[in-house]
Amino acid sequence: MVVAAVLAGLIPSFLLVALGGLVRKRLSENAWTGLDRLNFEILFPALLFTAAASRPMDLGRVAVIGPSVWAILTLGLVAGYAARRFGPERFLDFAGSWQTAWRFNTAMGFVAVGTLTLADAGMMAVVAGMAVPLANIFAVSALSRGGNLGLWATVRRVALNPFLLASVAGVLVGISGWTPPGLILAPLHLLAQAAIPVALLSVGATMDWRALGRMDAFSAVLVGVKLLLLPAVTLGACLLLGAEPALAQVLTMFAALPTASAAHVLASAFGADRMRAATVVAQSTLLSALTLPLWISLVEFLT
Repeated sequence: MVVAAVLAGLIPSFLLVALGGLVRKRLSENAWTGLDRLNFEILFPALLFTAAASRPMDLGRVAVIGPSVWAILTLGLVAGYAARRFGPERFLDFAGSWQTAWRFNTAMGFVAVGTLTLADAGMMAVVAGMAVPLANIFAVSALSRGGNLGLWATVRRVALNPFLLASVAGVLVGISGWTPPGLILAPLHLLAQAAIPVALLSVGATMDWRALGRMDAFSAVLVGVKLLLLPAVTLGACLLLGAEPALAQVLTMFAALPTASAAHVLASAFGADRMRAATVVAQSTLLSALTLPLWISLVEFLT
């Protein structure tokens, strides 16, 4: 019954990804790129802010979630480096794909949290708010080492990330206990409602659906770290340390998310091999249709 409930919650979203693949040629590549930009700059920041700011936030829970998600990201960074021996010789090209071992698909996170019995979108917003800065610091730093981006440019790119700004603002509002006026929240809620459908359609439209046929040792290590190792270690640690069920659920779900759908865009911006990164992104996304429901079902059963 648990598996059936989880699948019922996730299948509509994976169908939207499939629909994106079917209609990809209805829009130009520039149009899909524009939708991604709209989501990154406006729609998802609205979702992150409203999810965190619309309800009171427990400062103690924030203090626990922060170090927990940082530990998950750090494990992805360290374990993902095992793929170096199988990857491209140029470090910049390796770094473009290496980031897929710890970055996460925020849209799928907000979809998946709805299948959990104890966690909610507010907790996911805190998780995203705590994870986005470090995930971007790791990714931009790795790509900067392989490229020629200076320290100030790296700091600026991370600090001005719309996801970071919206998440931090939402968490601060939630912690303060102040509820923004409905006149302000109403249009933000309307924007937030469009974020996930647009993101899922775009994932399907820009994804290489034949990527699984190109799985090699390099991508297998990266995808295995993201979809298997991180959730396994996270769930084991939560059970061993006696974490509260809601926290165990949201952290395990977060650790099991496929990698960020736009990881290849960041790789391309630094001059890394875009196609190699895009292939790993597609493999992670496609395989997560099998692994994510299993991890959510397992953590639901054990907690």
